[in-house]
Amino acid sequence: MEVTFCGAAGTVTGSRFLVESGGRRILVDCGLFQGYKVLRERNWSPLPFDPASLDAVVLTHAHVDHSGYLPALVRDGFRGKIYTTQGTRDLCEILLPDSAHIHESDARHANKHGSSKHKPALPLYTLEDAENVSDHYRIVERSKPVSVAGMTVLFRDAGHILGASSILIQDGSTRVLFSGDLGRESDVLMRAPEPPPEADWVIMESTYGDRRQEVVDPYGAIAEPLRACIERGGVALVPAFAVGRTQALLFVIHQLFESGRLPRVPVHVDSPMADKVSEIYAKSTDEYRLSPEAVREASQIASFARSVEESKKIDAPGPPRIIISAAGMLSGGRVLHHLKVLGPDPNNLILLPGFQAPGTRGAALAGGETELKVHGKYLKVRAQVSQTSILSAHADQGELLGWLRRIPKKPRGVILVHGEPAALDALRIRIGEDLDMAARVADSGATLSLT
Repeated sequence: MEVTFCGAAGTVTGSRFLVESGGRRILVDCGLFQGYKVLRERNWSPLPFDPASLDAVVLTHAHVDHSGYLPALVRDGFRGKIYTTQGTRDLCEILLPDSAHIHESDARHANKHGSSKHKPALPLYTLEDAENVSDHYRIVERSKPVSVAGMTVLFRDAGHILGASSILIQDGSTRVLFSGDLGRESDVLMRAPEPPPEADWVIMESTYGDRRQEVVDPYGAIAEPLRACIERGGVALVPAFAVGRTQALLFVIHQLFESGRLPRVPVHVDSPMADKVSEIYAKSTDEYRLSPEAVREASQIASFARSVEESKKIDAPGPPRIIISAAGMLSGGRVLHHLKVLGPDPNNLILLPGFQAPGTRGAALAGGETELKVHGKYLKVRAQVSQTSILSAHADQGELLGWLRRIPKKPRGVILVHGEPAALDALRIRIGEDLDMAARVADSGATLSLT
């Protein structure tokens, strides 16, 4: 068995791993690169393999850095099946068309304003391309082995978000486990990841490989900055991913209202995608720590802005309120319009409830920047900025080590992906010293023989 690291090697995003055995090819994940422009430009580079040569894709979860290149893969010749869980399929049916809409909008904007060197500027893929992915899904159940291209594939619960899984691939002689993105042991919404099954090799994410999350009350970490903002009459803007983060925030805010730790104020969710995702989350209750009733009650505390007109009304002068809007790292979307209105007022709050990838506006704010370029102009941000990683959906260093420690038998090796260089190297050292396992960092584009 050979694995080629076509993405997420030396960086967090762009998850793409090509598994080859006996002349058959499986692609694990098919994601977009995000963050710095030099990374985003990789999305336009030709793949190091012919999409038509793939027998199948197996998908760990729906986030676009793991699934967002699927429309281009299908457009360019992939004809196989995409094996994944029901939750992941349901979320991809929302995320991929939304991603296509963003690419088409960006291309139209570039052509209108002449801001691209390409004449005309084209989208990475279209809405039609995204819709064509729907014919390729095949739903699998976790913990039930399935035959894929002559290999055996097993999905295990990874926590993180709805449908997220670790994936074990066996070809008869070698077992390689892809961790996918691992969730937290004490996530407010999702169950903890299942222990890893026995494997010869583990290809493991390292997003938080160099840090340990604060051991603090997650409700207090959210309540304190929100309460201070409300008491001074301000508006709290919370950039949040539509998938997972928004739903967890609604549950936390609901609990804070119920306990009296936070004054009841209007809560607005300005993300059509989050509206659709919340409906899926409310129906898919078997992966959560919470009861179905608690999930439904949390989703009912907010009003959802569906139209542009409703979105604009949220920014009108008025009493204190909480606005949750995508994108979670201020990379685009409706949240930027709210930022332009609310950012200059020092009474307001920008609450960053999770990891902010290098190169994003969220990371700039978290790092102390007070001027951001938004829609071609620089914006002075005077609002209070507060960041907490307590609602992060990613396991921290201790939790990553704890997950790997539970593997039934020491693997031959651990290969680290999905991390910035500092995180990758820190986790590599800890795996060697704490677990006495051989670990290395994957090289972008490298092919390793694991047999």
